Amino acid sequence: MGNTFVMELGRRIEKETSSVIVGCEQTIRLVLAALFAGGHVLMEDVPGTGKTLLCRTIAACIDVPFARIQFTPDLLPSDITGMSVYRQDTGDFRFLPGPVFTGFLLADEINRAVPRTQSALLECMEERQVTEGGESRPLPSPFMVLATQNPVENRGTFPLPEAQLDRFMVRLKMGYPDHDGSMALLGRFLRGETQRKVSPVSNGAQVLRAVREAGECRISDVCADYIVRIVEETRNSERVELGVSGRGMLALASVSRAYASLDGRDYVIPDDIKYLAPCVLSHRLIMRSGEDPDDFVREILGRIWAPTENDR
Repeated sequence: MGNTFVMELGRRIEKETSSVIVGCEQTIRLVLAALFAGGHVLMEDVPGTGKTLLCRTIAACIDVPFARIQFTPDLLPSDITGMSVYRQDTGDFRFLPGPVFTGFLLADEINRAVPRTQSALLECMEERQVTEGGESRPLPSPFMVLATQNPVENRGTFPLPEAQLDRFMVRLKMGYPDHDGSMALLGRFLRGETQRKVSPVSNGAQVLRAVREAGECRISDVCADYIVRIVEETRNSERVELGVSGRGMLALASVSRAYASLDGRDYVIPDDIKYLAPCVLSHRLIMRSGEDPDDFVREILGRIWAPTENDR
């Protein structure tokens, strides 16, 4: 029995998003997989590839509150979470919520803020709450952080600490469009169709339902063992200084469930895990010799035995 609700919801969002974003169908699906898995996404690529536009467009397809924060070196933690201000008329303090109290938070160029400001998102991303003045305030649900960063430019940037990176369920790279995609993009520009608007095709309640149903997707014992063996290989290799955490292992399982549900299945197959592992695990690794973590994860997948679909 398949998961038709998640599949149909995903297809509606994908279709509407693709009317604006050209040639990124698989990236769109991976963002939706993270959304339906209850996770956050780090979009990493050079400028001009459509990272911010993709995030804004997907958020516009879902009728939930949206906020954007442009991260800069002078941004303060309270500019994100909010602060308590003294009211002279009542003689007490009143909490003014920051932009993090939203459904979709676009953290644009997150690596331009100083580490103390970046860390303001740690509690928000993991516990879905903000603690200020000794009081914890829950964030709206659904809640998702879509962050972008430029991995090439180093001037005026502050690398995300490992604890922050570990909060992102997946790290995606837009990449350049192929020839057909570039022709379609240029054609829209020449026709003056650069300001296309999307209409909401979903809402918060439907997203929460998709999260619940995706969480019921089955992972067999052999697929669970496959996930564990992949993660253990990152921890046991002498080429790795910091392997994948338990959070990373659970993230791979969660996003595999959501990805399978988007395909209309109520069970995970090994190919789901194998396809998703690089974008879920590589940003959580610290290599000893500067080796590319993506290449290392793909090397692991190439030498570890993967169960067949009949083994599930």
